[in-house]
Amino acid sequence: MSKAQMHEQMANGAGFIAALDQSGGSTPKALALYGVDAAQYGSEEEMFAEIQRMRARIILADDFTSKKVIGAILFERTLGESIEGRKVADYLWNVKGVVPFLKIDKGLEDEANGVQLMKPIPGLAATLAKAEGVFGTKERSVIHEANAEGIAAVVAQQFDVAREVIAAGMVPIVEPEVNIHSTTKAQAEEMLKEEILKHLDTLAEGQDVMLKLTIPSTANLYDALADHPRVVRVVALSGGYSTDQACDLLSRNGKMIASFSRALTEGLSKQQSDAEFNAALGSNIDKIYRASL
Repeated sequence: MSKAQMHEQMANGAGFIAALDQSGGSTPKALALYGVDAAQYGSEEEMFAEIQRMRARIILADDFTSKKVIGAILFERTLGESIEGRKVADYLWNVKGVVPFLKIDKGLEDEANGVQLMKPIPGLAATLAKAEGVFGTKERSVIHEANAEGIAAVVAQQFDVAREVIAAGMVPIVEPEVNIHSTTKAQAEEMLKEEILKHLDTLAEGQDVMLKLTIPSTANLYDALADHPRVVRVVALSGGYSTDQACDLLSRNGKMIASFSRALTEGLSKQQSDAEFNAALGSNIDKIYRASL
């Protein structure tokens, strides 16, 4: 299948994007929620092996197919891993029909001007060149306050990286997350929308992006972004909300679909039998799918 078919699925497919991109910083917390204590792995290598087994268990589940899950975001290390003898990105697309994306950011700088910019991404061109079978990327910054200077810097940096990704023939997911606990969340989201629109208007035909945004305080705030000709899709991050909270809030936004991580894996445990695990995951997938329609 071609990039054009992947593009069509991301633009018009019914379903959501699974965020399976836990990195070095977020993996211990994800494993703890999964019932794997830090005492159960003695090295970083063992830690990543545990999270890969969790990811594989999710991907192999019967409900994890393109009927409800249209895309999945992977951590860079995952590209070298295999499921049933096939590289993960290849397995996702050619077995499950799920479009693969790659998380490319290297974490966040310290907070300044109410935001956290991305750290530099060394070797990005080489990373993109070897991301075989991957449709696009994801890169995250965080906004903590309605600070005009900070928000402008976040969006400018995001679009600088996005242009490099586009030049490599891929579609970037621009992710300027707004902290759900911010006391100025609604104001920050208004400012963010206007800043993103400015940058979208500088893109030429064929320079397409996706947007991954915190579910806004004002329902349907981002409709203008979703309708922009350079935007393939606007997706929502769960941002620390529970599965039920995130799905309820998302369902009020008609032009956003989910790209959830913690909300997708809520209630899953290594100790569950396969039947229990698949039932819990299937329930989460169904809730998130319905909220994304």
